[in-house]
Amino acid sequence: MTTKAIGDFGENAAVSYLSKSGYEILERNFRLKFAEVDIIARKDNCTVFIEVKTRKNNLFGEPSEYVNYRKQQRIRNAASCYVDIENTDMRFDVIEVFYTERNGEMLLSKLNHIDNAF
Repeated sequence: MTTKAIGDFGENAAVSYLSKSGYEILERNFRLKFAEVDIIARKDNCTVFIEVKTRKNNLFGEPSEYVNYRKQQRIRNAASCYVDIENTDMRFDVIEVFYTERNGEMLLSKLNHIDNAF
């Protein structure tokens, strides 16, 4: 399994979960020269910037722990380019996606949505 395939699986699982939870997906993989935001969504008049971390297990720590200060700052800077931060309700979430493999196929085993992660 390639890193891209694992990341795509996690983002697709997160988008499916968010859509079922009443979020409107505004952007996927919003890229700027200095940063990328995996998902930008909207719910209850709040713009939500979401980082998705996909792992097979948590032997090396929780996936959310890999959203370090530097990554948080990049996402915040990208958010300031996307919206008028003075006049927009927004928050920063992390979605942890855990998967298993069976017969070469990836299966969702657990999804954890952390509101206001940073």
